[in-house]
Amino acid sequence: MERIVIIGGHGKVALHLAGLLSERGDEAVSIIRNPAQSADVERAGGTPLVLDVESADVDALAEAFAGADAVVWSAGAGGGDADRTYAVDRDAAQRAVDAAGAAGVRRFVMVSWIGSVPDHGISPDDAFFAYADAKLAADDYLRASDLDWTILGPGTLTLDPPTGRITTAPQGSAEVGRADVAAVAAAVLVQSATIGRFIRFGAGDTLIAEAIVQDPSTDTEVGSE
Repeated sequence: MERIVIIGGHGKVALHLAGLLSERGDEAVSIIRNPAQSADVERAGGTPLVLDVESADVDALAEAFAGADAVVWSAGAGGGDADRTYAVDRDAAQRAVDAAGAAGVRRFVMVSWIGSVPDHGISPDDAFFAYADAKLAADDYLRASDLDWTILGPGTLTLDPPTGRITTAPQGSAEVGRADVAAVAAAVLVQSATIGRFIRFGAGDTLIAEAIVQDPSTDTEVGSE
């Protein structure tokens, strides 16, 4: 049994992930901001831990990560205010990376988005720019760390039922169900071949366990420098 800390524990992907981890015998510790969400987390199979990651410093996060085998970042500001987007999707995510290192947790999985590349094409005038910019900064920060990282780049998220199948390096927006995103996160946690990779994916026909170990040359080459 492994102890996996999920940041953003009340999100739809995170709730699915807690259930999958619990079903396979792992302990899913789900970090949430609102204690009223605890019952939802418990019903999903996770153990709630109340902590506001937007305001938590590195020491507080490291304490929450103590004894964990892996951390999964699945949090987000949810759009809207640009300042809060940067505070959560960039700054808090970067503190979480530092905290994992401080707590001695080597494995870190970042749930990002399919377009998280320097030439994402989002105009600074677009309301979505803050998210794209913040996510790329967080992803690059994780890449520059010495952690055993995997960055997931799912396409447009849907509420479709789980299929257990995806396609990697897809074209376009590549819709994919949140349940399958959770299944990908669960799968990469136990697959060392995914370490050091940015895996872009959408719905498809390949079993997840097979898709995530396909030729890494299909991964998108990224980096802000």
